[in-house]
Amino acid sequence: MAQPVAIEVWNPNGKYRICTQKKTILSVEDIVALIGDKCDGVIGQLTEDWGHTLFSALSKAGGKAFSNMAVGYNNVDVNAATKYGVAVGNTPGVLTETTAELAASLSLAAARRIVEADEFMRAGLYDGWLPHLFVGNLLKGQTVDVIGAGRIGSAYARMMVEGFKMNLIYYDIYQSTRLEKFFLKANGEQPVTWKRASSMEEVLREADVISLHPILDKTTYHLVNKDSLAVMKKEAILVNCSRGPVIDEVALVEHLKQNPMFRVGLDVFEDEPYMKPGLSEMKNAIVVPHIASASKWTREGMATLAALNVLGKVKGYPVWSDPNRVDLFLDENSLPPAASPSIVNAKALGLPVSKL
Repeated sequence: MAQPVAIEVWNPNGKYRICTQKKTILSVEDIVALIGDKCDGVIGQLTEDWGHTLFSALSKAGGKAFSNMAVGYNNVDVNAATKYGVAVGNTPGVLTETTAELAASLSLAAARRIVEADEFMRAGLYDGWLPHLFVGNLLKGQTVDVIGAGRIGSAYARMMVEGFKMNLIYYDIYQSTRLEKFFLKANGEQPVTWKRASSMEEVLREADVISLHPILDKTTYHLVNKDSLAVMKKEAILVNCSRGPVIDEVALVEHLKQNPMFRVGLDVFEDEPYMKPGLSEMKNAIVVPHIASASKWTREGMATLAALNVLGKVKGYPVWSDPNRVDLFLDENSLPPAASPSIVNAKALGLPVSKL
């Protein structure tokens, strides 16, 4: 295994040190070694387990800030960070459209069996056109369901309605006013319809395409399981660009085996970076390596925001008032505001809010 590489980034008077490195996945021991006895802040990622051990080590090294290079932070014990006085940053505001685009791409690829057809061609098996060759699903006029109608889920819904004229059902514990206003403005052409489902069962029973966009917590762990899969249509398409443990992957593999016309597109996995046994052999599964945010603009934006979260806390800046409006931090032609773009435990730490 490659040794961790620490990169020391100093300001002109040599006061600040930010620990980063190039290894793919770090253990807790790796990160403790990187932090050392002097580290002002850390930029990390979802594959790292940030709890009491790491925040204690960072605090002892004089660290004041940690930022995930991600919008999610279910790998972070925020209470532990707060206990040790460490600000926790994340990077909302730059992933919405990029993530929604990948969910739409997986939906289309699954519906039209693009990956299967590509493998078929590369294997030299194409002998000529046949009427039954890789017959898939037409999306226009079908029903798409969005579970979790936040910013990403709503963006995905708009893409599927505007792009493919699909009817929409969404399910969320909160009413999605931004999504409903989109339809009230008469976007989309008739006979596109929409409704907010009253239950998960209603959603799963009626939808032709289901895209998952919930947060991951104890209420959404294995939200899709053996029972919920059994409710879905036999030729439904299931897409997950949220968090892997939202789906019971063992149950999914069995369902794919038993229902060859059921298709799935996955960007995330229950035991990432590993897949449950059998998933990689499923022809009716499209699997990609957690690339929903992997557009050049978004990844650069995530890195910039994560760095500014750490730098802002180290320099004593206030916290930006709206973490979903970050354009000013990403403008290459001007200096960013003197603020940390997004600190999730700002209130618990009593950090001031920017008046800019």
